[in-house]
Amino acid sequence: VQLQAFGGGLVQPGGSLRLSCAASGSGFIIDEMGWFRQSPGNERELVATISSDGNIKYGDSMQGLSTISMDNAKKMVFLRMVSLQPEDTAVYHCNVRWRYYGRSFVRESWGRGTQVTVSS
Repeated sequence: VQLQAFGGGLVQPGGSLRLSCAASGSGFIIDEMGWFRQSPGNERELVATISSDGNIKYGDSMQGLSTISMDNAKKMVFLRMVSLQPEDTAVYHCNVRWRYYGRSFVRESWGRGTQVTVSS
């Protein structure tokens, strides 16, 4: 399974952004998709995850300032972020936990990420 994320870019402080990520491949089903972010010198941290049955978890970093959603049929996940500040500058990585049809073993894939820069 491969992931492609898009929607990052430069945004002014206080602005908003919507990230999208599409999973591609064949013969798989998705258990969960999510977003993580990593800025220079820091560890990767959770932004939000959403399971195929709609269970959502937000990390501390952007709770209340981000909204995650998923289109299971299209195998896409979205992240809407508002009130962005310079400290939100990071590479945002898409993540998917998936299984082959008929299998119980859960695999994980990561996208390359999309850069979000918050600056005036």
